[in-house]
Amino acid sequence: MTEHPITLNRFILSEHRESPGASGEFSALLQDIVTALKAIAHEVSNGPALRASREPPLAGGGGESPRSPEALANDILLRGCEWGGHLSAMASEEMQEICPIPAVYPHGKYLLVFDPLDGASNIDVNISVGTIFSVLRRPDGAGTATLSDFLQPGTHQLCAGYAIYGPSTMVVMTVGRGVHGFTLDRQVGEFVLTHRNMRMKECVREFAVNASNERFWEPPVRRYVSECLAGRAGPREADYNMRWVASLVAEVHRILVRGGLLLCPRDSTEPRRPGPLSLLFESNPMALIIEQAGGAASTGRGRLLEVQPTALHERVPLVLGSRDEVERIERYHEEHERGLDQPYRSPLFAHRSLFTSS
Repeated sequence: MTEHPITLNRFILSEHRESPGASGEFSALLQDIVTALKAIAHEVSNGPALRASREPPLAGGGGESPRSPEALANDILLRGCEWGGHLSAMASEEMQEICPIPAVYPHGKYLLVFDPLDGASNIDVNISVGTIFSVLRRPDGAGTATLSDFLQPGTHQLCAGYAIYGPSTMVVMTVGRGVHGFTLDRQVGEFVLTHRNMRMKECVREFAVNASNERFWEPPVRRYVSECLAGRAGPREADYNMRWVASLVAEVHRILVRGGLLLCPRDSTEPRRPGPLSLLFESNPMALIIEQAGGAASTGRGRLLEVQPTALHERVPLVLGSRDEVERIERYHEEHERGLDQPYRSPLFAHRSLFTSS
């Protein structure tokens, strides 16, 4: 007898059955999110050129301009999740304020946070993009949410996940009991479990960082990258590969599957900005996924999931991946701040770039 594949909806239902006292609202919300992700995957797979060819010509140059991919994905998630009666409000990376559930729909006890299309600038060059999402519980239960309801540390997340739209479309998700990956079977229109209990690989000599910003990095980050690039002749006594895709979903997915480290460090390009990534919309969901897979996520100075948010669009640095490497970065920051390291001087960072040979 052939065993039927485990679909994402079946997986959600089985998780519900293992949670005594569960009402089914959370499961229904996840199913609404999954349906919206399928719709976004369809739009992304069409590509900007194909979408543009389907847009009616603007008579005399007038009329409305086509919506951006980010705006389209944002609208799909809002419209797909507002009606079910499970949410109190939503918040999106694309919107400055929170989005209350319209009065015509019932109000639930959950909050949905999402980045509708991470890495959208990569669409034009056909590189993987994705959607990041997170679910929180409103502290006071069902009702009308306020901004303060969203300002919860990442440890309070009930669920975190992302969809990656690449050669195949996948949803990777955790509800606090491990990390599982589901691949979209386009013939049947369902996400099917293909990666059960995903775990981080240790001792993978690979890291991802935007090297164009090296002149703005803090000394502990310069120290770490320089040691890796020194290869076998350096203090790490091993050769490292360096990657950079400029899509958080793509970077995290590669590290989750293959191992390694992602560095999105604080730098001096904007001194008033504490970091490059959104805490609520990007960093917290990814940190929960990586921790559930056995890795670690940090600001460089402490566990990221314990950061108390103070604003909806607060930004933070992010160091994420293999636990030993994250702990090394934290140690380098601690040594620097305590003055235990000598002023870091490396020819790689003195008066030339990483890639200058003389």
